[in-house]
Amino acid sequence: MMTLPLVFRGDARPFVVIGGGVVASRKVQTLVKAGADVKVIAKSADAAVAHLEQQGKIRLEVREANASETFEQGSLVVIATNDSELNEALAVSARQQGCLVCRTDRKEDSDFAFPAVVDRSPVLVAISSSGTSPALTRHLKQRIEAFLPQEYRQLGELVEALRERVKTRLALPLRAPFWRKLMASQVPELVLARQPERANAVAKSLLSGQSDTHGEVYLVGAGPGDPDLLTFRALRLIQSADVVFYDRLVGPGVMALISPDAERIYVGKAKSDHAVPQDDINQHLVDAAKQGKRVLRLKGGDPFIFGRGGEEIERLAQYGVPFQVVPGITAASGCAAYSGIPLTHRDHAQSVRFVTGHLRNNTCNLPWDELVHPNQTLVIYMGLSGIVEICHQLIANGMDEQSPIALVEKGTLPDQKVHISTLADMPELISSTEIQAPTLTIIGSVVTLHSKLAWR
Repeated sequence: MMTLPLVFRGDARPFVVIGGGVVASRKVQTLVKAGADVKVIAKSADAAVAHLEQQGKIRLEVREANASETFEQGSLVVIATNDSELNEALAVSARQQGCLVCRTDRKEDSDFAFPAVVDRSPVLVAISSSGTSPALTRHLKQRIEAFLPQEYRQLGELVEALRERVKTRLALPLRAPFWRKLMASQVPELVLARQPERANAVAKSLLSGQSDTHGEVYLVGAGPGDPDLLTFRALRLIQSADVVFYDRLVGPGVMALISPDAERIYVGKAKSDHAVPQDDINQHLVDAAKQGKRVLRLKGGDPFIFGRGGEEIERLAQYGVPFQVVPGITAASGCAAYSGIPLTHRDHAQSVRFVTGHLRNNTCNLPWDELVHPNQTLVIYMGLSGIVEICHQLIANGMDEQSPIALVEKGTLPDQKVHISTLADMPELISSTEIQAPTLTIIGSVVTLHSKLAWR
């Protein structure tokens, strides 16, 4: 039979908790947090319960409970002793006295149960398996905890503060549409982004009957490909955007998370093939935000590491367009981790250097002498097309031709491949092997750890 979830005021009726074990202690602490009037009967109490009594938050009777206990009519009685016969007798007696019972040892003999609670007061999320699996409810609580930022407290407080103003300003038929409009506006995200002043300003304008025409741009790092590597904030913004400008390095798993209602605009770049010039992308972001849209600029990896994110937000700042930047796991970190190649290691490398092998003029003109350094890992982004020249130049500038090199193809994705060679032999490997972009290059003795540490 399905149980009925209700939200119950903690101080509406007195509670009696019988038992002094771990389970009873957890119930007592939950009830105190809810502001309940709590009496505990136990032959011994743990430190947490004893401390609550010292603070005057509960009444504690240190004694053995018995089947002839007297309860105030209407009390909620939590029975949590280790004696099942005593528990059954107490349950019968409590019900005869007009009380509701929760037996922690028998869910089928309980009138109510304690759910697992995700607390973002005044917002509470209760999870219950109807008593069948406490482990499952704890598991779900942990998952939901991870997806609900602590700032939902502030969002709840903002909505609570608006309630009286809404009642005063709006007639009853207009209130529900206003709340729907508020929750669909930028207000929730502004609160979660810790911008309460802007959130209050938008809420005030909506209450005055104005439209929410203040657009914003979210510059979000999509990581190296695996959608499980997204940050929670990235996922939230991906799901709430009105329009998405994305590039070719955003994996299909990440793209699948975009709302089906969002407009998608491809602005990817490949070598000698720019779908949209960078300057046009910058302006598109400005124009879309000026139309009041929530604009997502979704980039593979991290937007500030070879992602031209700085150029894009310079244009936004120039036009006074609000923006947020959400970092992503850059390809170097993601590909190295999924390949079992630590970028630094006490026995191999004490520093790491990131460079791009694809410059503005389509050349690979790097400061080669600076890149040849002992105890350093060299990571080259977008270097696949120039890998032969890269190997030759590093050798010519003094790097040992037997230095290990790895090409990580489609890093973090299910079809990831890792190609291992040396600077001297990599050109031959490239000529005989079909390797597809995106590919990241890692050079240094840390590459030798791949055979030992590869885990997928």
